[in-house]
Amino acid sequence: MDTSTIKPVSLKLILSVLLATAAAGCATPTPKMDDNFGSAVNAAKAAQIINPDASLNTDPVAGLDGQAADAAMSRYHRSFVQPATTPNVFNIGVSSGASGMTSGGAGGGSGGGSYR
Repeated sequence: MDTSTIKPVSLKLILSVLLATAAAGCATPTPKMDDNFGSAVNAAKAAQIINPDASLNTDPVAGLDGQAADAAMSRYHRSFVQPATTPNVFNIGVSSGASGMTSGGAGGGSGGGSYR
């Protein structure tokens, strides 16, 4: 069959069908979800709600008075201004004794000399 007899519209149609078929072959299928998908999240959200009608309660909250709560919050905020200093841990094993080796018997002496 001669390609000059094929109409350009049918050639475009054939190419578009082939392109659509190739693209459909590359698509991934939709994952099959479990019937209980999302129930754990919904159960966790429901467990975190103690009283769904809490906004309807107009009774005042019992607990700290305003001055004590303000003082506690002020102490809390001041604790972040200047953190507590940590002791220097690099002085472990440093002695204030005399430097150099001292003479002595076997195992005697207390010096900071070097061993070779």
